[in-house]
Amino acid sequence: MNHVIDCFVKFSSIEQARMIAGQLLDSELVCSVDFLVSGEVDPAWGDELYGCGFISIDSICSSATVRMIASAASSRYTLLYTKDDELQLGYKAIERLVRLAEDSGAGMLYSDHYHIKNGVRAKAPVIDYQLGSLRDEFDFGSVLLFSTAALKESALRMSGDYKAAGLYDLRLKLSQKYALEHINEYLYTDVERDLRTSGEKIYDYCDPRNVESQKELEAACTAHLKDIGAYLSYDMFTPECDKVVCYEGSDGQWPVECSVIIPVLNRARVIRDAIDSVLMQEADFKFNVIIVDNHSTDGTSEAIDEYADDDRVVHIIPERDYLGIGGCWNLGDFDDRAGRFIMGLDSDDLLATPHALQAMVDKFKEGDNLMAGPAMVVGTYKVVNADLEEIAPGIIDHHEWTPDNGRNNLLRVNGIGGPRAFYTPIYRDIVLPNTSYGEDYGMALMISRNYAIDRVWDVMTLARRWDDNTDADLDIDRENANNVYKDRLRTWEVKARIAQNKGR
Repeated sequence: MNHVIDCFVKFSSIEQARMIAGQLLDSELVCSVDFLVSGEVDPAWGDELYGCGFISIDSICSSATVRMIASAASSRYTLLYTKDDELQLGYKAIERLVRLAEDSGAGMLYSDHYHIKNGVRAKAPVIDYQLGSLRDEFDFGSVLLFSTAALKESALRMSGDYKAAGLYDLRLKLSQKYALEHINEYLYTDVERDLRTSGEKIYDYCDPRNVESQKELEAACTAHLKDIGAYLSYDMFTPECDKVVCYEGSDGQWPVECSVIIPVLNRARVIRDAIDSVLMQEADFKFNVIIVDNHSTDGTSEAIDEYADDDRVVHIIPERDYLGIGGCWNLGDFDDRAGRFIMGLDSDDLLATPHALQAMVDKFKEGDNLMAGPAMVVGTYKVVNADLEEIAPGIIDHHEWTPDNGRNNLLRVNGIGGPRAFYTPIYRDIVLPNTSYGEDYGMALMISRNYAIDRVWDVMTLARRWDDNTDADLDIDRENANNVYKDRLRTWEVKARIAQNKGR
């Protein structure tokens, strides 16, 4: 089986093109090699690389480029290299890709690989694609092999004209009819130029500089949800809807109006700051702080006990010694001393203003005489260092959230922001997953399916970035495990929304 692949490679220099073309054309499976050039094509390049083509494009991610590739491809398979950098193919990698494409019948294949990062080769494993793998930053690596028939058919179903979301739109369309197959083998090496930590990359979708591309990605995702029957319209939130929240119960039914829940494990250096920031709150209602101390051994428990004389401070040590953060949240929420509304606070964060609790609870009550309102309210936070000085990226306000489409776009982004507050009866009906990652995001997905979520755009908390953060710089295995779990949460939610829509 010869000459079955048309290759399209992002171009950066004639030296890069020469190196990659030599590898590709060394395989008898390759039929053609075209380089995708951002800008004008120099006619002399064709003389230096005889037999290779050069095509001018606007962007590797645009709908126009995707359609051009789909139209130009004529062989059984289409290979796309998305980085304008060096590429080293593994021995017989092309042959292995084609063999697995034949065996699997997948619409697209992608593989584990190596990165050259700071001059060092390191493994860069990727993860399996799921129904809920809707994140636009899902890492497929830089080498993608398509069934050309699937590529062409999917491209024909692309109705958007995107500058930044074309490739994203393509893989969503592909996933509707074809498998996206992960090969758990290290088939190539590329160069990683983005040297930021995982903790720095997570804010990219909140960056105001990315607003226009984010809007495109949201539009592509929303269209996909409509295609698969998982889209939720805004018109559910009407006075006639049985899922509109009614804040039932007299004031005497709840011991306090609002409880702040702080799960903590070994944070003796900062737990007093968190507690003090709650106790300094000025509100026209009663509140308390419930600290779920997950068997700390560093003096955290003793620090909490310093507040024993203040009846607003509730110190709980779980009977179980294996609770995750979500389990600690649940323990605090189901405590008899919990209030009508609960708000979470990380043990190394602080409430930013004495009026934070008042603002969050007031947002719940903006409905008609407490008869209708959100089940969840999300505030805004500012990233600070250990000395509480603002650091990049600064204020995280999640303006990608909109009242009419936030619940759909939430399936695309990796978080909802914070701090997060809930109407306690609905929280107790749903319950957080007993995990230490993604538990709040999973709750937000489930709440947004049937209830409104509202926002407070002023800064409510200070999120401290310091040497004891658990998510500041994850290794690839931990980052992959986290992404698999959040994709799984999205998968369950997509299935639930499809089933709910079918039952309407």
